[in-house]
Amino acid sequence: MTTTSAPASKPPTHQVSSRVSQSVFDGSRLRVVLLVDVHDGAQQQFLEAYEQLCNQVASVPGHVSDQLCQSIENPSQWLITSEWESAPPFLAWVNSEEHVQMVEPLHSCVRDTRSLRFHVVRETGGPAEATPAKRRLQASPRIGDGVIRHALTFTVKPGSEAAVARILADYTSPEPRVDDTTRLCRTSLFMHGNRVVRTIEVRGDLLAALRHVARQPEVRAVEEAINPYLEQNRDLDDPESARVFFTRAALPAVHHVTAEQEDPRAERHALYYPARPRCGMRLAELLARQDEAAAGSPYSPVLRSTIFQRDDVVVRLIDVLGGLDAADPALALGLPDTGPVAELTTLLDDVGTNAGADTPLTRLLGLVRMEFVTDRRSPEA
Repeated sequence: MTTTSAPASKPPTHQVSSRVSQSVFDGSRLRVVLLVDVHDGAQQQFLEAYEQLCNQVASVPGHVSDQLCQSIENPSQWLITSEWESAPPFLAWVNSEEHVQMVEPLHSCVRDTRSLRFHVVRETGGPAEATPAKRRLQASPRIGDGVIRHALTFTVKPGSEAAVARILADYTSPEPRVDDTTRLCRTSLFMHGNRVVRTIEVRGDLLAALRHVARQPEVRAVEEAINPYLEQNRDLDDPESARVFFTRAALPAVHHVTAEQEDPRAERHALYYPARPRCGMRLAELLARQDEAAAGSPYSPVLRSTIFQRDDVVVRLIDVLGGLDAADPALALGLPDTGPVAELTTLLDDVGTNAGADTPLTRLLGLVRMEFVTDRRSPEA
């Protein structure tokens, strides 16, 4: 399908900050590239599954167009590209249960897939009068730090939290070197009630790193040990069961900001902000705006902040100078201006029922604070 849509009317709302190395909230258009390796003889099945999928995707808010391409060298290799008005509507769709069910017919005919997402920074061609703002191009490229950040989240059976925490804290760290270009840098684990969040920092290829970790015997033993406690059943020996579990567990990073300071005394903490239904992306964007504003303050103890979001799960991973207990609770919560406190509490679900605009920030911080399980850094990270 190669339809054309009129440019979106809302241009990016602010200039790119040099302190923000990653963000999905720029307002610029998104190009998604999916590399697909189809099983021999399954091309027709793949085409039929794609036609069904693209007809469904066409009605998803924010979708502009897509293309299906076949390799001229290897007919089993295919490329699907799609364009979206911006990143948030794509992420809302790709991280939904609807998407998991929608793409299921594709997986029986493909050997491997790889998804890449890009903001559109520059563009040639098109109407001469179309300005970059009208075309929703990103204002300027971001300067990254070479680290890819990702997280996984899942829930365990109530009452098993202590046992799961012991299992997740007591294992031998895997070999950090994946290959000549990829290395594991840091893995941090936290819990909030029966929810587990594992954050991963990688230099190089994230997919190669995740596959490397999954093959390590010490990690495999931990995964097998927590299987009986999971609320969602899985069979790691069944590729389809494992794929569905980790697809649902994926918790992508949507924003990363740094105060451009390094201090070995900084402590790592995580805060869990459960959003009201369909408010997850809005909550993540609110926290991203506040973190960006706080990054320039000499009084903020937060040296780095990464926001992860999927559906109504929002997690903020922070490196705090002096520790969380000694920090100003407003700044620790990502609120350099306490004005957004009311908006924040109205977007929260379970926490919101126990907190209001007049709730002391120390109590609110206590409600969203996650329990530390383990934080591991590779020697050369």
